[in-house]
Amino acid sequence: MTAFAYLIAKLKWLIFGTQADRKGRRLADNAERGQSSGQMVYYRRNFEEDYNAASEMLKGRMNARYPDSYHARLGGGGNNAYDYGDKRSQAVDTASTAIAQALRGGATVHEAAEAGATSIGI
Repeated sequence: MTAFAYLIAKLKWLIFGTQADRKGRRLADNAERGQSSGQMVYYRRNFEEDYNAASEMLKGRMNARYPDSYHARLGGGGNNAYDYGDKRSQAVDTASTAIAQALRGGATVHEAAEAGATSIGI
């Protein structure tokens, strides 16, 4: 790439990148104020609170299926230990995604918690 082509590309990036940044910020500000013209930009104003409540509802059921400790005893008299770390992290990831999608789709907190439980089979 020649120096001239590089300068032209850099200039375009500066001009159009700044405009895109301003437009994005303006859209985000409007969405936060509830004035968004776009459909479902931020569907719920208290998404984080709803997400945390749904996660808390699911936490007890998850702890029973995937123990929160690093090792859980299997029994049998010996020092048998099973590492639930990988399974629990996958379950948390899957349930979190399901909860977020349900809330974005307009579900209540209880329905979102159930969607998370269903996604991991509990």
